[in-house]
Amino acid sequence: MKIAIIGATGHAGSLLVQEGLKRGQDITAIMRNASKLTVDVPYIDKDLFALTKEDLLPFDVVIDAFRAPAGKEDLHETSLAHLITILSGTKVRLLVVGGSSSLFIDDQGTRMIDQAPTDAPYYPTAYHMYQAFRELPTTTQLRWTYLSPAAFFNPDGAATGEYRFTGDHLGTDAAGNSEISMADYAVAMLDIAEQDLYENQHVGVVGK
Repeated sequence: MKIAIIGATGHAGSLLVQEGLKRGQDITAIMRNASKLTVDVPYIDKDLFALTKEDLLPFDVVIDAFRAPAGKEDLHETSLAHLITILSGTKVRLLVVGGSSSLFIDDQGTRMIDQAPTDAPYYPTAYHMYQAFRELPTTTQLRWTYLSPAAFFNPDGAATGEYRFTGDHLGTDAAGNSEISMADYAVAMLDIAEQDLYENQHVGVVGK
């Protein structure tokens, strides 16, 4: 399987690269600065917004692990919109490293973003990631999956290889905590890619 990973040198992206290589997948890294790449894989040294349909057509799966810099959180919306535009009408599947803000927290339609304090430091990222997500369910010519981590997306958490999908609701582990390590998230995302799970669906994942 040919998999391209956008944002391949970021926290989540680098772990996705490692997990893909561990499984023997054909991984290509996409990032703006190839000097930050620490593994020997093919790469495309190109800004996300400069990517074209022709750049991505060779791949079976494109994983979007783009992370907008502070102060430019609106790029989550424009970047995903760009990927939707260039991948629509192709056979390439788009898997998105999403945020927890879009997950439901009850059965009345309340999402995480609805109870987030607007003055919280994380709010701009949470808000714009949610707004970006909203376009995906309206697409008609794109194969996509939006994978939301638990509330605490732990960059330093252990790699246990264990996780649980939670539908489009926020999940908790056996101890009542809503947490997943980025390493275990990478395992879940590669399982989705390899097993062709949750096509055209929004799904959450939590550690066990």
